[in-house]
Amino acid sequence: GFERGGYPALNVGSTAQSVEIYAFAPGLDPAQIDVQIEKGVLTIAGERKIERPAPDDKTTLHLDERFAGRFRRVLTLPDDVDANAVSARYRDGVLHISIQRRATAQPRRIAIQ
Repeated sequence: GFERGGYPALNVGSTAQSVEIYAFAPGLDPAQIDVQIEKGVLTIAGERKIERPAPDDKTTLHLDERFAGRFRRVLTLPDDVDANAVSARYRDGVLHISIQRRATAQPRRIAIQ
């Protein structure tokens, strides 16, 4: 869709063999990210901790644009994905989730006799 917003920002695409999801979430501990698939729905959830200087009389926060707090993104997956063939990797602030499509769903040429 064209709607912007939500955290983490997502790029979602597909190939004939898989669905590829990229979640852009720099500065998170991968152990604190929860990824689940249930009944054709992918959920990415977690929490981004607030990182601010300790408040005192000499510190003033002028601008605070970085998201902090709990987050949750939910995606409906195509019917032909295999929920048992999923891999997830977090590297350089990007969570990459790859979900394989079922072999029976692959397009194939039918020989005419």
